[in-house]
This record gives sequence, structure tokens and C-alpha cells, in this order.
Amino acid sequence: MTPAGFARYAWAAPSTALGLLLAAAFYAGGAHARVVQGALEVGGGRMGRLAGRLPPAVRFSALTLGHVILGLDRASLDACRRHEHVHVRQYERYGPFFLPLYAASSAWQWLRGRHPYLDNHFERQAFRETP
Repeated sequence: MTPAGFARYAWAAPSTALGLLLAAAFYAGGAHARVVQGALEVGGGRMGRLAGRLPPAVRFSALTLGHVILGLDRASLDACRRHEHVHVRQYERYGPFFLPLYAASSAWQWLRGRHPYLDNHFERQAFRETP
């Protein structure tokens, strides 16, 4: 790994650590795991089924924390891969500031009467960069 590659992983490491904790819970519940394009993808099992039954306001198909992508199942991970890898690059750029920036963008959109997910700056970027 190049020094720049190492730096990207190190900068995103705090969020990746949180992702690894959740990935361990998914894996312990029967999820599958694999590394794709430098990110750990974990999906399926009991946690994937549970996540699929969350209230609509917080339900997700896939979720990225640093270099960890959690998904409901393999099909969700496959369908969301390009979008979620935009978020991986955002974590590499903003490091430990990404989660607070993401939350602030959602809060700002909500305060403006807009959709906190669809109008979030980081989601709009991910949707722009993926078909």
C-alpha cells in the first residue's frame, strides 16, 4: 500500500472502527462478509433482516461507515455498491469530520423544510456520481 493509500485508511479509521463493531454484530448473526474494492461489505443474517424492518424514516438498504459497508443482504450490497463507494471516498476526504458534517447537512435541510436524506449534500453527490 502506498503512503497516500495508508493515509486515506488512517484518516477514515475512527468511522471504520464503528463500522467494524456493527459488522461484527452482523457477522455474529449469520451475515456474510467480503472485501470489495478496498471496503469490507457485510450483509444478510439476522441483523440484515432486522434492519429491513426498521421504521421507514431510518430504514436502509446499505450504510457506509468508513471502509465498512453494511447491507440488508448480498443483493442490496450489489445494487448499492457504486453509491456506497462514493461515501467511502467522502470518508477518505473528510475523515472523522464526515459523520458530523453529514448530520449537519441533514439537520440544515430539515430546518429548511427539505428532505434530510434526499437533499443532504453528501447524498446528492453520491446520487450524481452513480446512475
